[in-house]
Amino acid sequence: MPVKHTPEQRVQLIDRLRRFPDEWEALVTGLSDHELYTQFIPNEWSVAQNVHHVPDSHMNAYVRTHLILTEDKPPLKGYAQDRWATLADYKLPVEPSLLILRNLHVRWCALFDSLSPADFARTGIHSEIGEVSLDDILTTYNNHCDAHIEQVTRTLAAGRAK
Repeated sequence: MPVKHTPEQRVQLIDRLRRFPDEWEALVTGLSDHELYTQFIPNEWSVAQNVHHVPDSHMNAYVRTHLILTEDKPPLKGYAQDRWATLADYKLPVEPSLLILRNLHVRWCALFDSLSPADFARTGIHSEIGEVSLDDILTTYNNHCDAHIEQVTRTLAAGRAK
């Protein structure tokens, strides 16, 4: 069953998405290549893989947002995020991904700010989890921000403990 937020909750969730690029950048800026690219925790991504993953994930959500707004219950495709994290672009410097995230969030938040309550009730059908509303996307990607801040913090702590 899709989530339904109050207008006040939506404002808080959108504002969190708006602030996230600053928080994310502050967490990872100034790290050494060793801190960025070393996999300090077995079976978990490096900091750089996390940095590259977040805009990829949020771009997928941004496209899903557009699909939900412009089509009637569109199919929303999942993707193999663990396989994406092994591709060559995940070995690049993190700055391009930080810029993508910052600019993506400007557009995404402006879009969310413009929506009516009826827009937030629109849904699509995700290939892995079923029916998804725009309120669900807001919740999921706020949680996604928090989860990756926690993951990078844990990864850096593990690296500093070695």
